Amino acid sequence: MKKWLSVLFVAFLAVGLLAACAPDREEEASSGGSDSEGNSSSEDGMPEKPEKLVIWEDKERGIGLEPAIASFEEEYGIEVEYEELDMASDMRERLRLDGPAGTGPDVLTIPHDQIGQLATEGLLEPLQVESSVTDIYTEASVQAQTYDGKLYGLPKSTETPVFIYNKEHMQEVPENFDELFEFSKEFAGKEKYGFLALWDNFYFGNAIMSGYGGYVFDRAEGTLNPQDLGLNNEGAVEGAQYIQKWYEEIFPSGIVGESGGSAKDGLFQDGNVASMMDGPWAYQALDDAGIDFGVAPLPKLPNGEYPQTFIGVKGWHVSAMSENKEWSTKLVEWIANEENAKIRFEETGEIPPVKSLIEDPIIADNERASAVAIQSERGVPMPNIPEMSEVWEPMAQALQLVATGKSSPEDALNEGVDTISKQIELNHSGNE
Repeated sequence: MKKWLSVLFVAFLAVGLLAACAPDREEEASSGGSDSEGNSSSEDGMPEKPEKLVIWEDKERGIGLEPAIASFEEEYGIEVEYEELDMASDMRERLRLDGPAGTGPDVLTIPHDQIGQLATEGLLEPLQVESSVTDIYTEASVQAQTYDGKLYGLPKSTETPVFIYNKEHMQEVPENFDELFEFSKEFAGKEKYGFLALWDNFYFGNAIMSGYGGYVFDRAEGTLNPQDLGLNNEGAVEGAQYIQKWYEEIFPSGIVGESGGSAKDGLFQDGNVASMMDGPWAYQALDDAGIDFGVAPLPKLPNGEYPQTFIGVKGWHVSAMSENKEWSTKLVEWIANEENAKIRFEETGEIPPVKSLIEDPIIADNERASAVAIQSERGVPMPNIPEMSEVWEPMAQALQLVATGKSSPEDALNEGVDTISKQIELNHSGNE
């Protein structure tokens, strides 16, 4: 009898142990498990590998992506395909349609000023990455990829206005704008200008206002506050006064308004301008025109500060509709890492905001790229919140009043800020 009870007791314990172990085995099975070849489960707690991931890339930029895709496929055994779309317009509109329909991408690239609107619409997935991943990028570029305190992408490339000069007329870059102003006075002649800039265009003019202490929206704890506008504070007004001085004494009247850009470009390409403020998008036309030009970061302002240009950062993002968000995040980390960013620069010329590469000879010894990289470190990310859409037109009108002398800088900026505040209240009160 005792022997039978002992056997029964041992059997009871065995059943209990098996039951206790079952959840662990079920959990292992649900996460993919792992066979001897490692085919059914993923490392580091990752979910099961998908067969394929899809990237939406910018037009004519796939050549810079292909090496990263090849190395990712080799490393993880996941097929990756990409499609090129126009990043400025088509990609955003197609994401709104294809994403919910299940035919959208896992990963896509967009300019950072679209992040806020797409995140608000629930189309982008916040990224969960280690600080070691983001630490390789410049602070401003990571800031540009952040919305409402959350990281929505990893930086791909950066661009910003710089100082471009015709080497026939200017052998050395002035150290400051005071020197440039005096040079421009001496250089002036019939359709001859020492320096031109589209400062009635807020994209360019804000660099001067910010350099004096103005700002668009105040940033607190990583979040932009659309209720705190700094476009008519003391620094902004001082910057606008400096802008007005150049229009009164140096700039021609023809570079104001919508036709100002083409007028400026035509004068420079004809060899009648010694220097100008423009971006890397201008390089090709100058090469085609046969201009021997140099590029540098912008000189210091009279107050000893550098102009704080708007920087635009293109990034890699994960679609909120992707069924493979963890692996899509892994893919974003891979294609945006230092090695692949360097390869991308070599293939496309797009400048990566990777701190180590700014000092790398591949960029440091490239005058055009180095100028953009350095100026980008001195710039400020263009605000990426939806309320920024209300800023452009009122500030363009304000700066055109300043440029034409039809209003004092203070009055023009006060009127502009009043309009912006009313439009934000009218169109974005639900965002608060």
